[in-house]
Amino acid sequence: MEAQKVLIITTSHNTLGETGEKTGIWLEELAAPYYVFYDAGATITIASPKGGEVPLDPKSEHEDASSKDVRRFQHDEFALHSIKHSIPLKDINEEDYDAVFLPGGHGPIWDFPKNTVLKTLLESFHRKQKPMGLVCHGVAGLVSLHNTEGDPLVKNLKLTSFSDTEEEAAGLTQVVPFLLESKLRSLGAIYHKGADFTDYVVADGNIITGQNPASSADAAMEILSMITPKKTLANNYPELE
Repeated sequence: MEAQKVLIITTSHNTLGETGEKTGIWLEELAAPYYVFYDAGATITIASPKGGEVPLDPKSEHEDASSKDVRRFQHDEFALHSIKHSIPLKDINEEDYDAVFLPGGHGPIWDFPKNTVLKTLLESFHRKQKPMGLVCHGVAGLVSLHNTEGDPLVKNLKLTSFSDTEEEAAGLTQVVPFLLESKLRSLGAIYHKGADFTDYVVADGNIITGQNPASSADAAMEILSMITPKKTLANNYPELE
């Protein structure tokens, strides 16, 4: 059976507003999904708006933010090469992939919403009802999308994202360009959330959203279950049987 092809789209943005601090992708939100897909035999492509080296939030590389997936990624030469040489979004064709996944970190809230190439690409995935996974601030990739009627894609869509209370706890409500939960609600989304910084995933049709870094692996598992025959999943993840 031909391997499933998963596109992971990361941010290219590396500055945390006017703070002088660096941001980018939160490594756990990339590493955990990456190995969910990789260990199931999927072929993974990493792309970003600008292409080239993907910025990592320095805080996500610290020991206190580490996990087995993060440590594995940090010592995986092939994975590290893939984020130093990400493919520019303009060179990506939706037809080449079975699913798409957008991890977070704070970077995406700056460069995802206004990126017209990303908008066109994700709207194409959605029209064909291909699985779309988005986690934390990666859900910002949905805010500029429209459905075939011209309404915001998130209108009446059940979803989650990094919450306003989590942003407050992070001390960044006055730094980010907008509060993602509030923005999604203003566009008509049916927003749900769990306890702050705990695993919480929402599925609505072909769109799977995770609230925060702790939700990354489970959101990816939901996507994997949509593109992989159950027998194959059971072989790789016995606990699902």
